[in-house]
Amino acid sequence: MLTLSDYPVIHEQPVAWGDMDAFGHVNNVMYYRYIESARIRYMDELNIFQQDVYTVVASNQCKYIRPVFYPDQLKIGVRVEEIRNSAFRMSYLLCSEVQQTVVALGEAVIVCVNKDSMLKTEIPEIIRQKITEIELSVNHLI
Repeated sequence: MLTLSDYPVIHEQPVAWGDMDAFGHVNNVMYYRYIESARIRYMDELNIFQQDVYTVVASNQCKYIRPVFYPDQLKIGVRVEEIRNSAFRMSYLLCSEVQQTVVALGEAVIVCVNKDSMLKTEIPEIIRQKITEIELSVNHLI
């Protein structure tokens, strides 16, 4: 299994009291919010928001391994597993500082779309290069 050291971008996410549900653990919906924050951190590293494309989530999933409780701090590793023509697939590793273990795994397919037509478009070459550079920082070859 991969560890946080295999992920080039690590997002730290505090767990808030309001993130819990009636059963006393973090609600499943919150994991997607945490993953979104981690994804945006990676996108900021790419400077993708300064490009002439939008990025949209085409699909995503989360595998819940252990419940999380307040108070806690999650470390979320983010990496790109695959680059396609107009999309890339990201994976996420969510680790609890309190439990000192992996609590969830996630994955998403991100598609680049033209800002004007809103149709999918090729990933800009500069973004492809930056992804490769970021991933190589942890010796991850795509």
